[in-house]
Order: sequence, then structure tokens, then C-alpha cells
Amino acid sequence: MEYVLLGWPADGPTVTLDYREFSYAGKFVMSSTGKAVVRDPAERASGAEGEGNPDEPTGPPVTEDGDAAADVVAAAAFNEDRTDSGTCWIRYITVRQDRRGEGIGPRLAAFVADRARDRGYDRARIAVNNPFAYQALYRAGFRFTGEETGVAELVLDRPLDGTDGDSDATAAHPDRSRATYQAGLDVYRERDDDPDAPALSEDERAFLDEKRGTDPPAPIGSPT
Repeated sequence: MEYVLLGWPADGPTVTLDYREFSYAGKFVMSSTGKAVVRDPAERASGAEGEGNPDEPTGPPVTEDGDAAADVVAAAAFNEDRTDSGTCWIRYITVRQDRRGEGIGPRLAAFVADRARDRGYDRARIAVNNPFAYQALYRAGFRFTGEETGVAELVLDRPLDGTDGDSDATAAHPDRSRATYQAGLDVYRERDDDPDAPALSEDERAFLDEKRGTDPPAPIGSPT
């Protein structure tokens, strides 16, 4: 698997993804955010261009230079925080539908965080809207901040001080305690009891029950 930084916001990179296979596909044709992708050299199948919503293009992924990139299995979009120049916001992470559950998303988040550190950022942030994404970001070394966005997403962050990529150092970080981890999961559990909140799926309920009282997952290694 190849983890590739296509460019930062100033470079204007874009990636065209098949909306039938990738969530948030329309967000990646916008040039206002930086982009990173995961490529699997074993995946070279091409697809025909489809018709439909131009904001959610079909057909094989295309890199910012217009070349077909049918080997793209995941992508991330990110930009600098508008009010804090030291923070890099990861806006979207999407993994191709048939490749979910392989740990590609967490590794891509860790890859973007490491590239942000190399660029001089001191913190990476992301907002998630479901417990599976929450778990994935914990695996990438992030932790729950206790904050929520205006659209009820939970905000997680990762200090880019050179320690979060090390599993022992990160696991010992006080903000990655069991209490902090469970506090975020409790937000989802409480929403499930709120008749005005969107109902959780059966899989989400089962996941939350399974994780009750457990420690956060150990961070996975970041790809180079």
C-alpha cells in the first residue's frame, strides 16, 4: 500500500472518486483543501465514466493532474484551521466501500497527521459523526476533546509533538485514558436514548455495548 501526499491547499489538488464506492466523493473535487490518497498497486482495474450528479462524479478515481488512478482505495482532505494557524483540520477521510475494515482509514489519518507535523503544525483535529469513525481515529492516536461541533460531531485531536506516533507514549497520555475514551462513547449512548436524535443502527448499538468499560485501542503504526 502506498500513502501519498498529493498537495496542500495552496497547491489546489483534486481527486475524482466514484460516488458509488466512496463517501463524500464530491468533496474531493474541490481544490480548497489539501489531499492525500492511499494507492494499492494491485488494483489497476478501470471503470467507465458514468452519468449523474457532477458534484459526485462516477468512474475511476483521477488525481489532480487528470491521470486515471484506479488504484486509489482511500483519500483524505485537510486544511489549516481558520482561527489557529498551528492546527491542521482533517475534513474528510473516505475509504472505498469494499476496503473498509482493513485499518486503511486510521493509517491514512496518522499519515496526514505526521505530514502536518513535518510542515510545522502542532496539532491535528478531526470531527466524527459515528462511533466507528470515533474508534478509527482513536486507533490513529487521536483522543476525544470533550467538544462537539454545531452539527453534533465529536471533536478529536492529536498533539503533534513527536510522541503520539509511539504507541507506548500515546497509550500513557492522560487524555487517552479510559475515562476520556468512554466519555465520547457515552455521548453516542445518550443520543440513542434521545427520541429527537438520529437512531443508532443495530451494529452501532452492539459496538457500543461491546466497548463499555474498555480501554481505548492502542494506536497503530503510522505508514512512512
